[in-house]
Amino acid sequence: MNERSSRFARELRRELEVRSRHWAQGRARIESYGNPPVIVFQPEPPTEEALSLGTTAEYGRHGNFFDPAYKAIAGRPEWMRRFDKIHAQGRALPKAESGRRWRELDSSMSSDALLMNVFCTPDVAEAAAVRRSLGVDGETLPLFGWKARVPLKTGRLDRTEVDMRWGSLLAEAKLTEGDFQTCKASAAEGYRDFDEVFHRDLLPHVVLRTARKRTAIEFAEEFTQEWEETAINEEVAREFHEEIVTRARESERGDIGYAGYQLIRNVLAAHAEGRSFCVIHDERRPDLREAWFQVMAAVKSAEMRVRLKVITWQELAALLPEPLQEFLDLKYGIVRPGKIGARIYETDRSGN
Repeated sequence: MNERSSRFARELRRELEVRSRHWAQGRARIESYGNPPVIVFQPEPPTEEALSLGTTAEYGRHGNFFDPAYKAIAGRPEWMRRFDKIHAQGRALPKAESGRRWRELDSSMSSDALLMNVFCTPDVAEAAAVRRSLGVDGETLPLFGWKARVPLKTGRLDRTEVDMRWGSLLAEAKLTEGDFQTCKASAAEGYRDFDEVFHRDLLPHVVLRTARKRTAIEFAEEFTQEWEETAINEEVAREFHEEIVTRARESERGDIGYAGYQLIRNVLAAHAEGRSFCVIHDERRPDLREAWFQVMAAVKSAEMRVRLKVITWQELAALLPEPLQEFLDLKYGIVRPGKIGARIYETDRSGN
């Protein structure tokens, strides 16, 4: 991840951390051990009062989800199966009292949770304006975590996971992720249709460093001691640390690879399936849009290029029901264009 992308991602994570702490009041959650911590929510059983009123599904609520969206998810086994995906950083989280393993959809930073909050809310998938904006035809409902079958030159298939398939549309959702991942040149060029779809020289390239274990003495005094007390401002300290690590990485042997691997892979999935492909990202992440445009520019076929799209969560917000817009505003700071979002004041970890 380059310095510019790192800055945009870090700033957005910081805002979402503040909003999540405000949103989490009164909801079951824990915080990760990291600094800054990430708030992770857990499902809650329905209260006796809610059961008596008949207003809550048997699954109760989940603090990371808009209540109507979670109720709809709980009512569809094919959507609920998305909760089977275990949190990749589960070891950085305190154990849940229930013994339940943490899921990726529990994280306040999860782009998949945001995706389902939007498209699982009743009436959203049926809305003509939403369908027109994404170019979706037919009466099908979205599928999440769909396994594409992307042909390889070996004759086998790469069962790539696409965030959402909705009719003829494939979609990749992004929020705080650093980038679209990188890969070795051989990995991308191993797809059957790679050279048919892309001008390989126009794709964004990156030098992939071969990591090795480094001893403390290689970083000398600047790394082992200067980090401790020289910077009162944590941001300055973090930048100093990143600069040292960057210099160390640049001294390692590197191989040429491709940036935007997820995009390359999903464009190839759309090509193989005869579908369109859309990236949904936050307008506070212009770096992601620029990375997507770089990949789009390398597509050979004009017919394929018109099937490639991009839209922001903010643009989608303008088409959504008002209660869902209010939820997105409070929890994510996502508001329709021209609207000023709700101001959330930073609190400490106790909620004060």
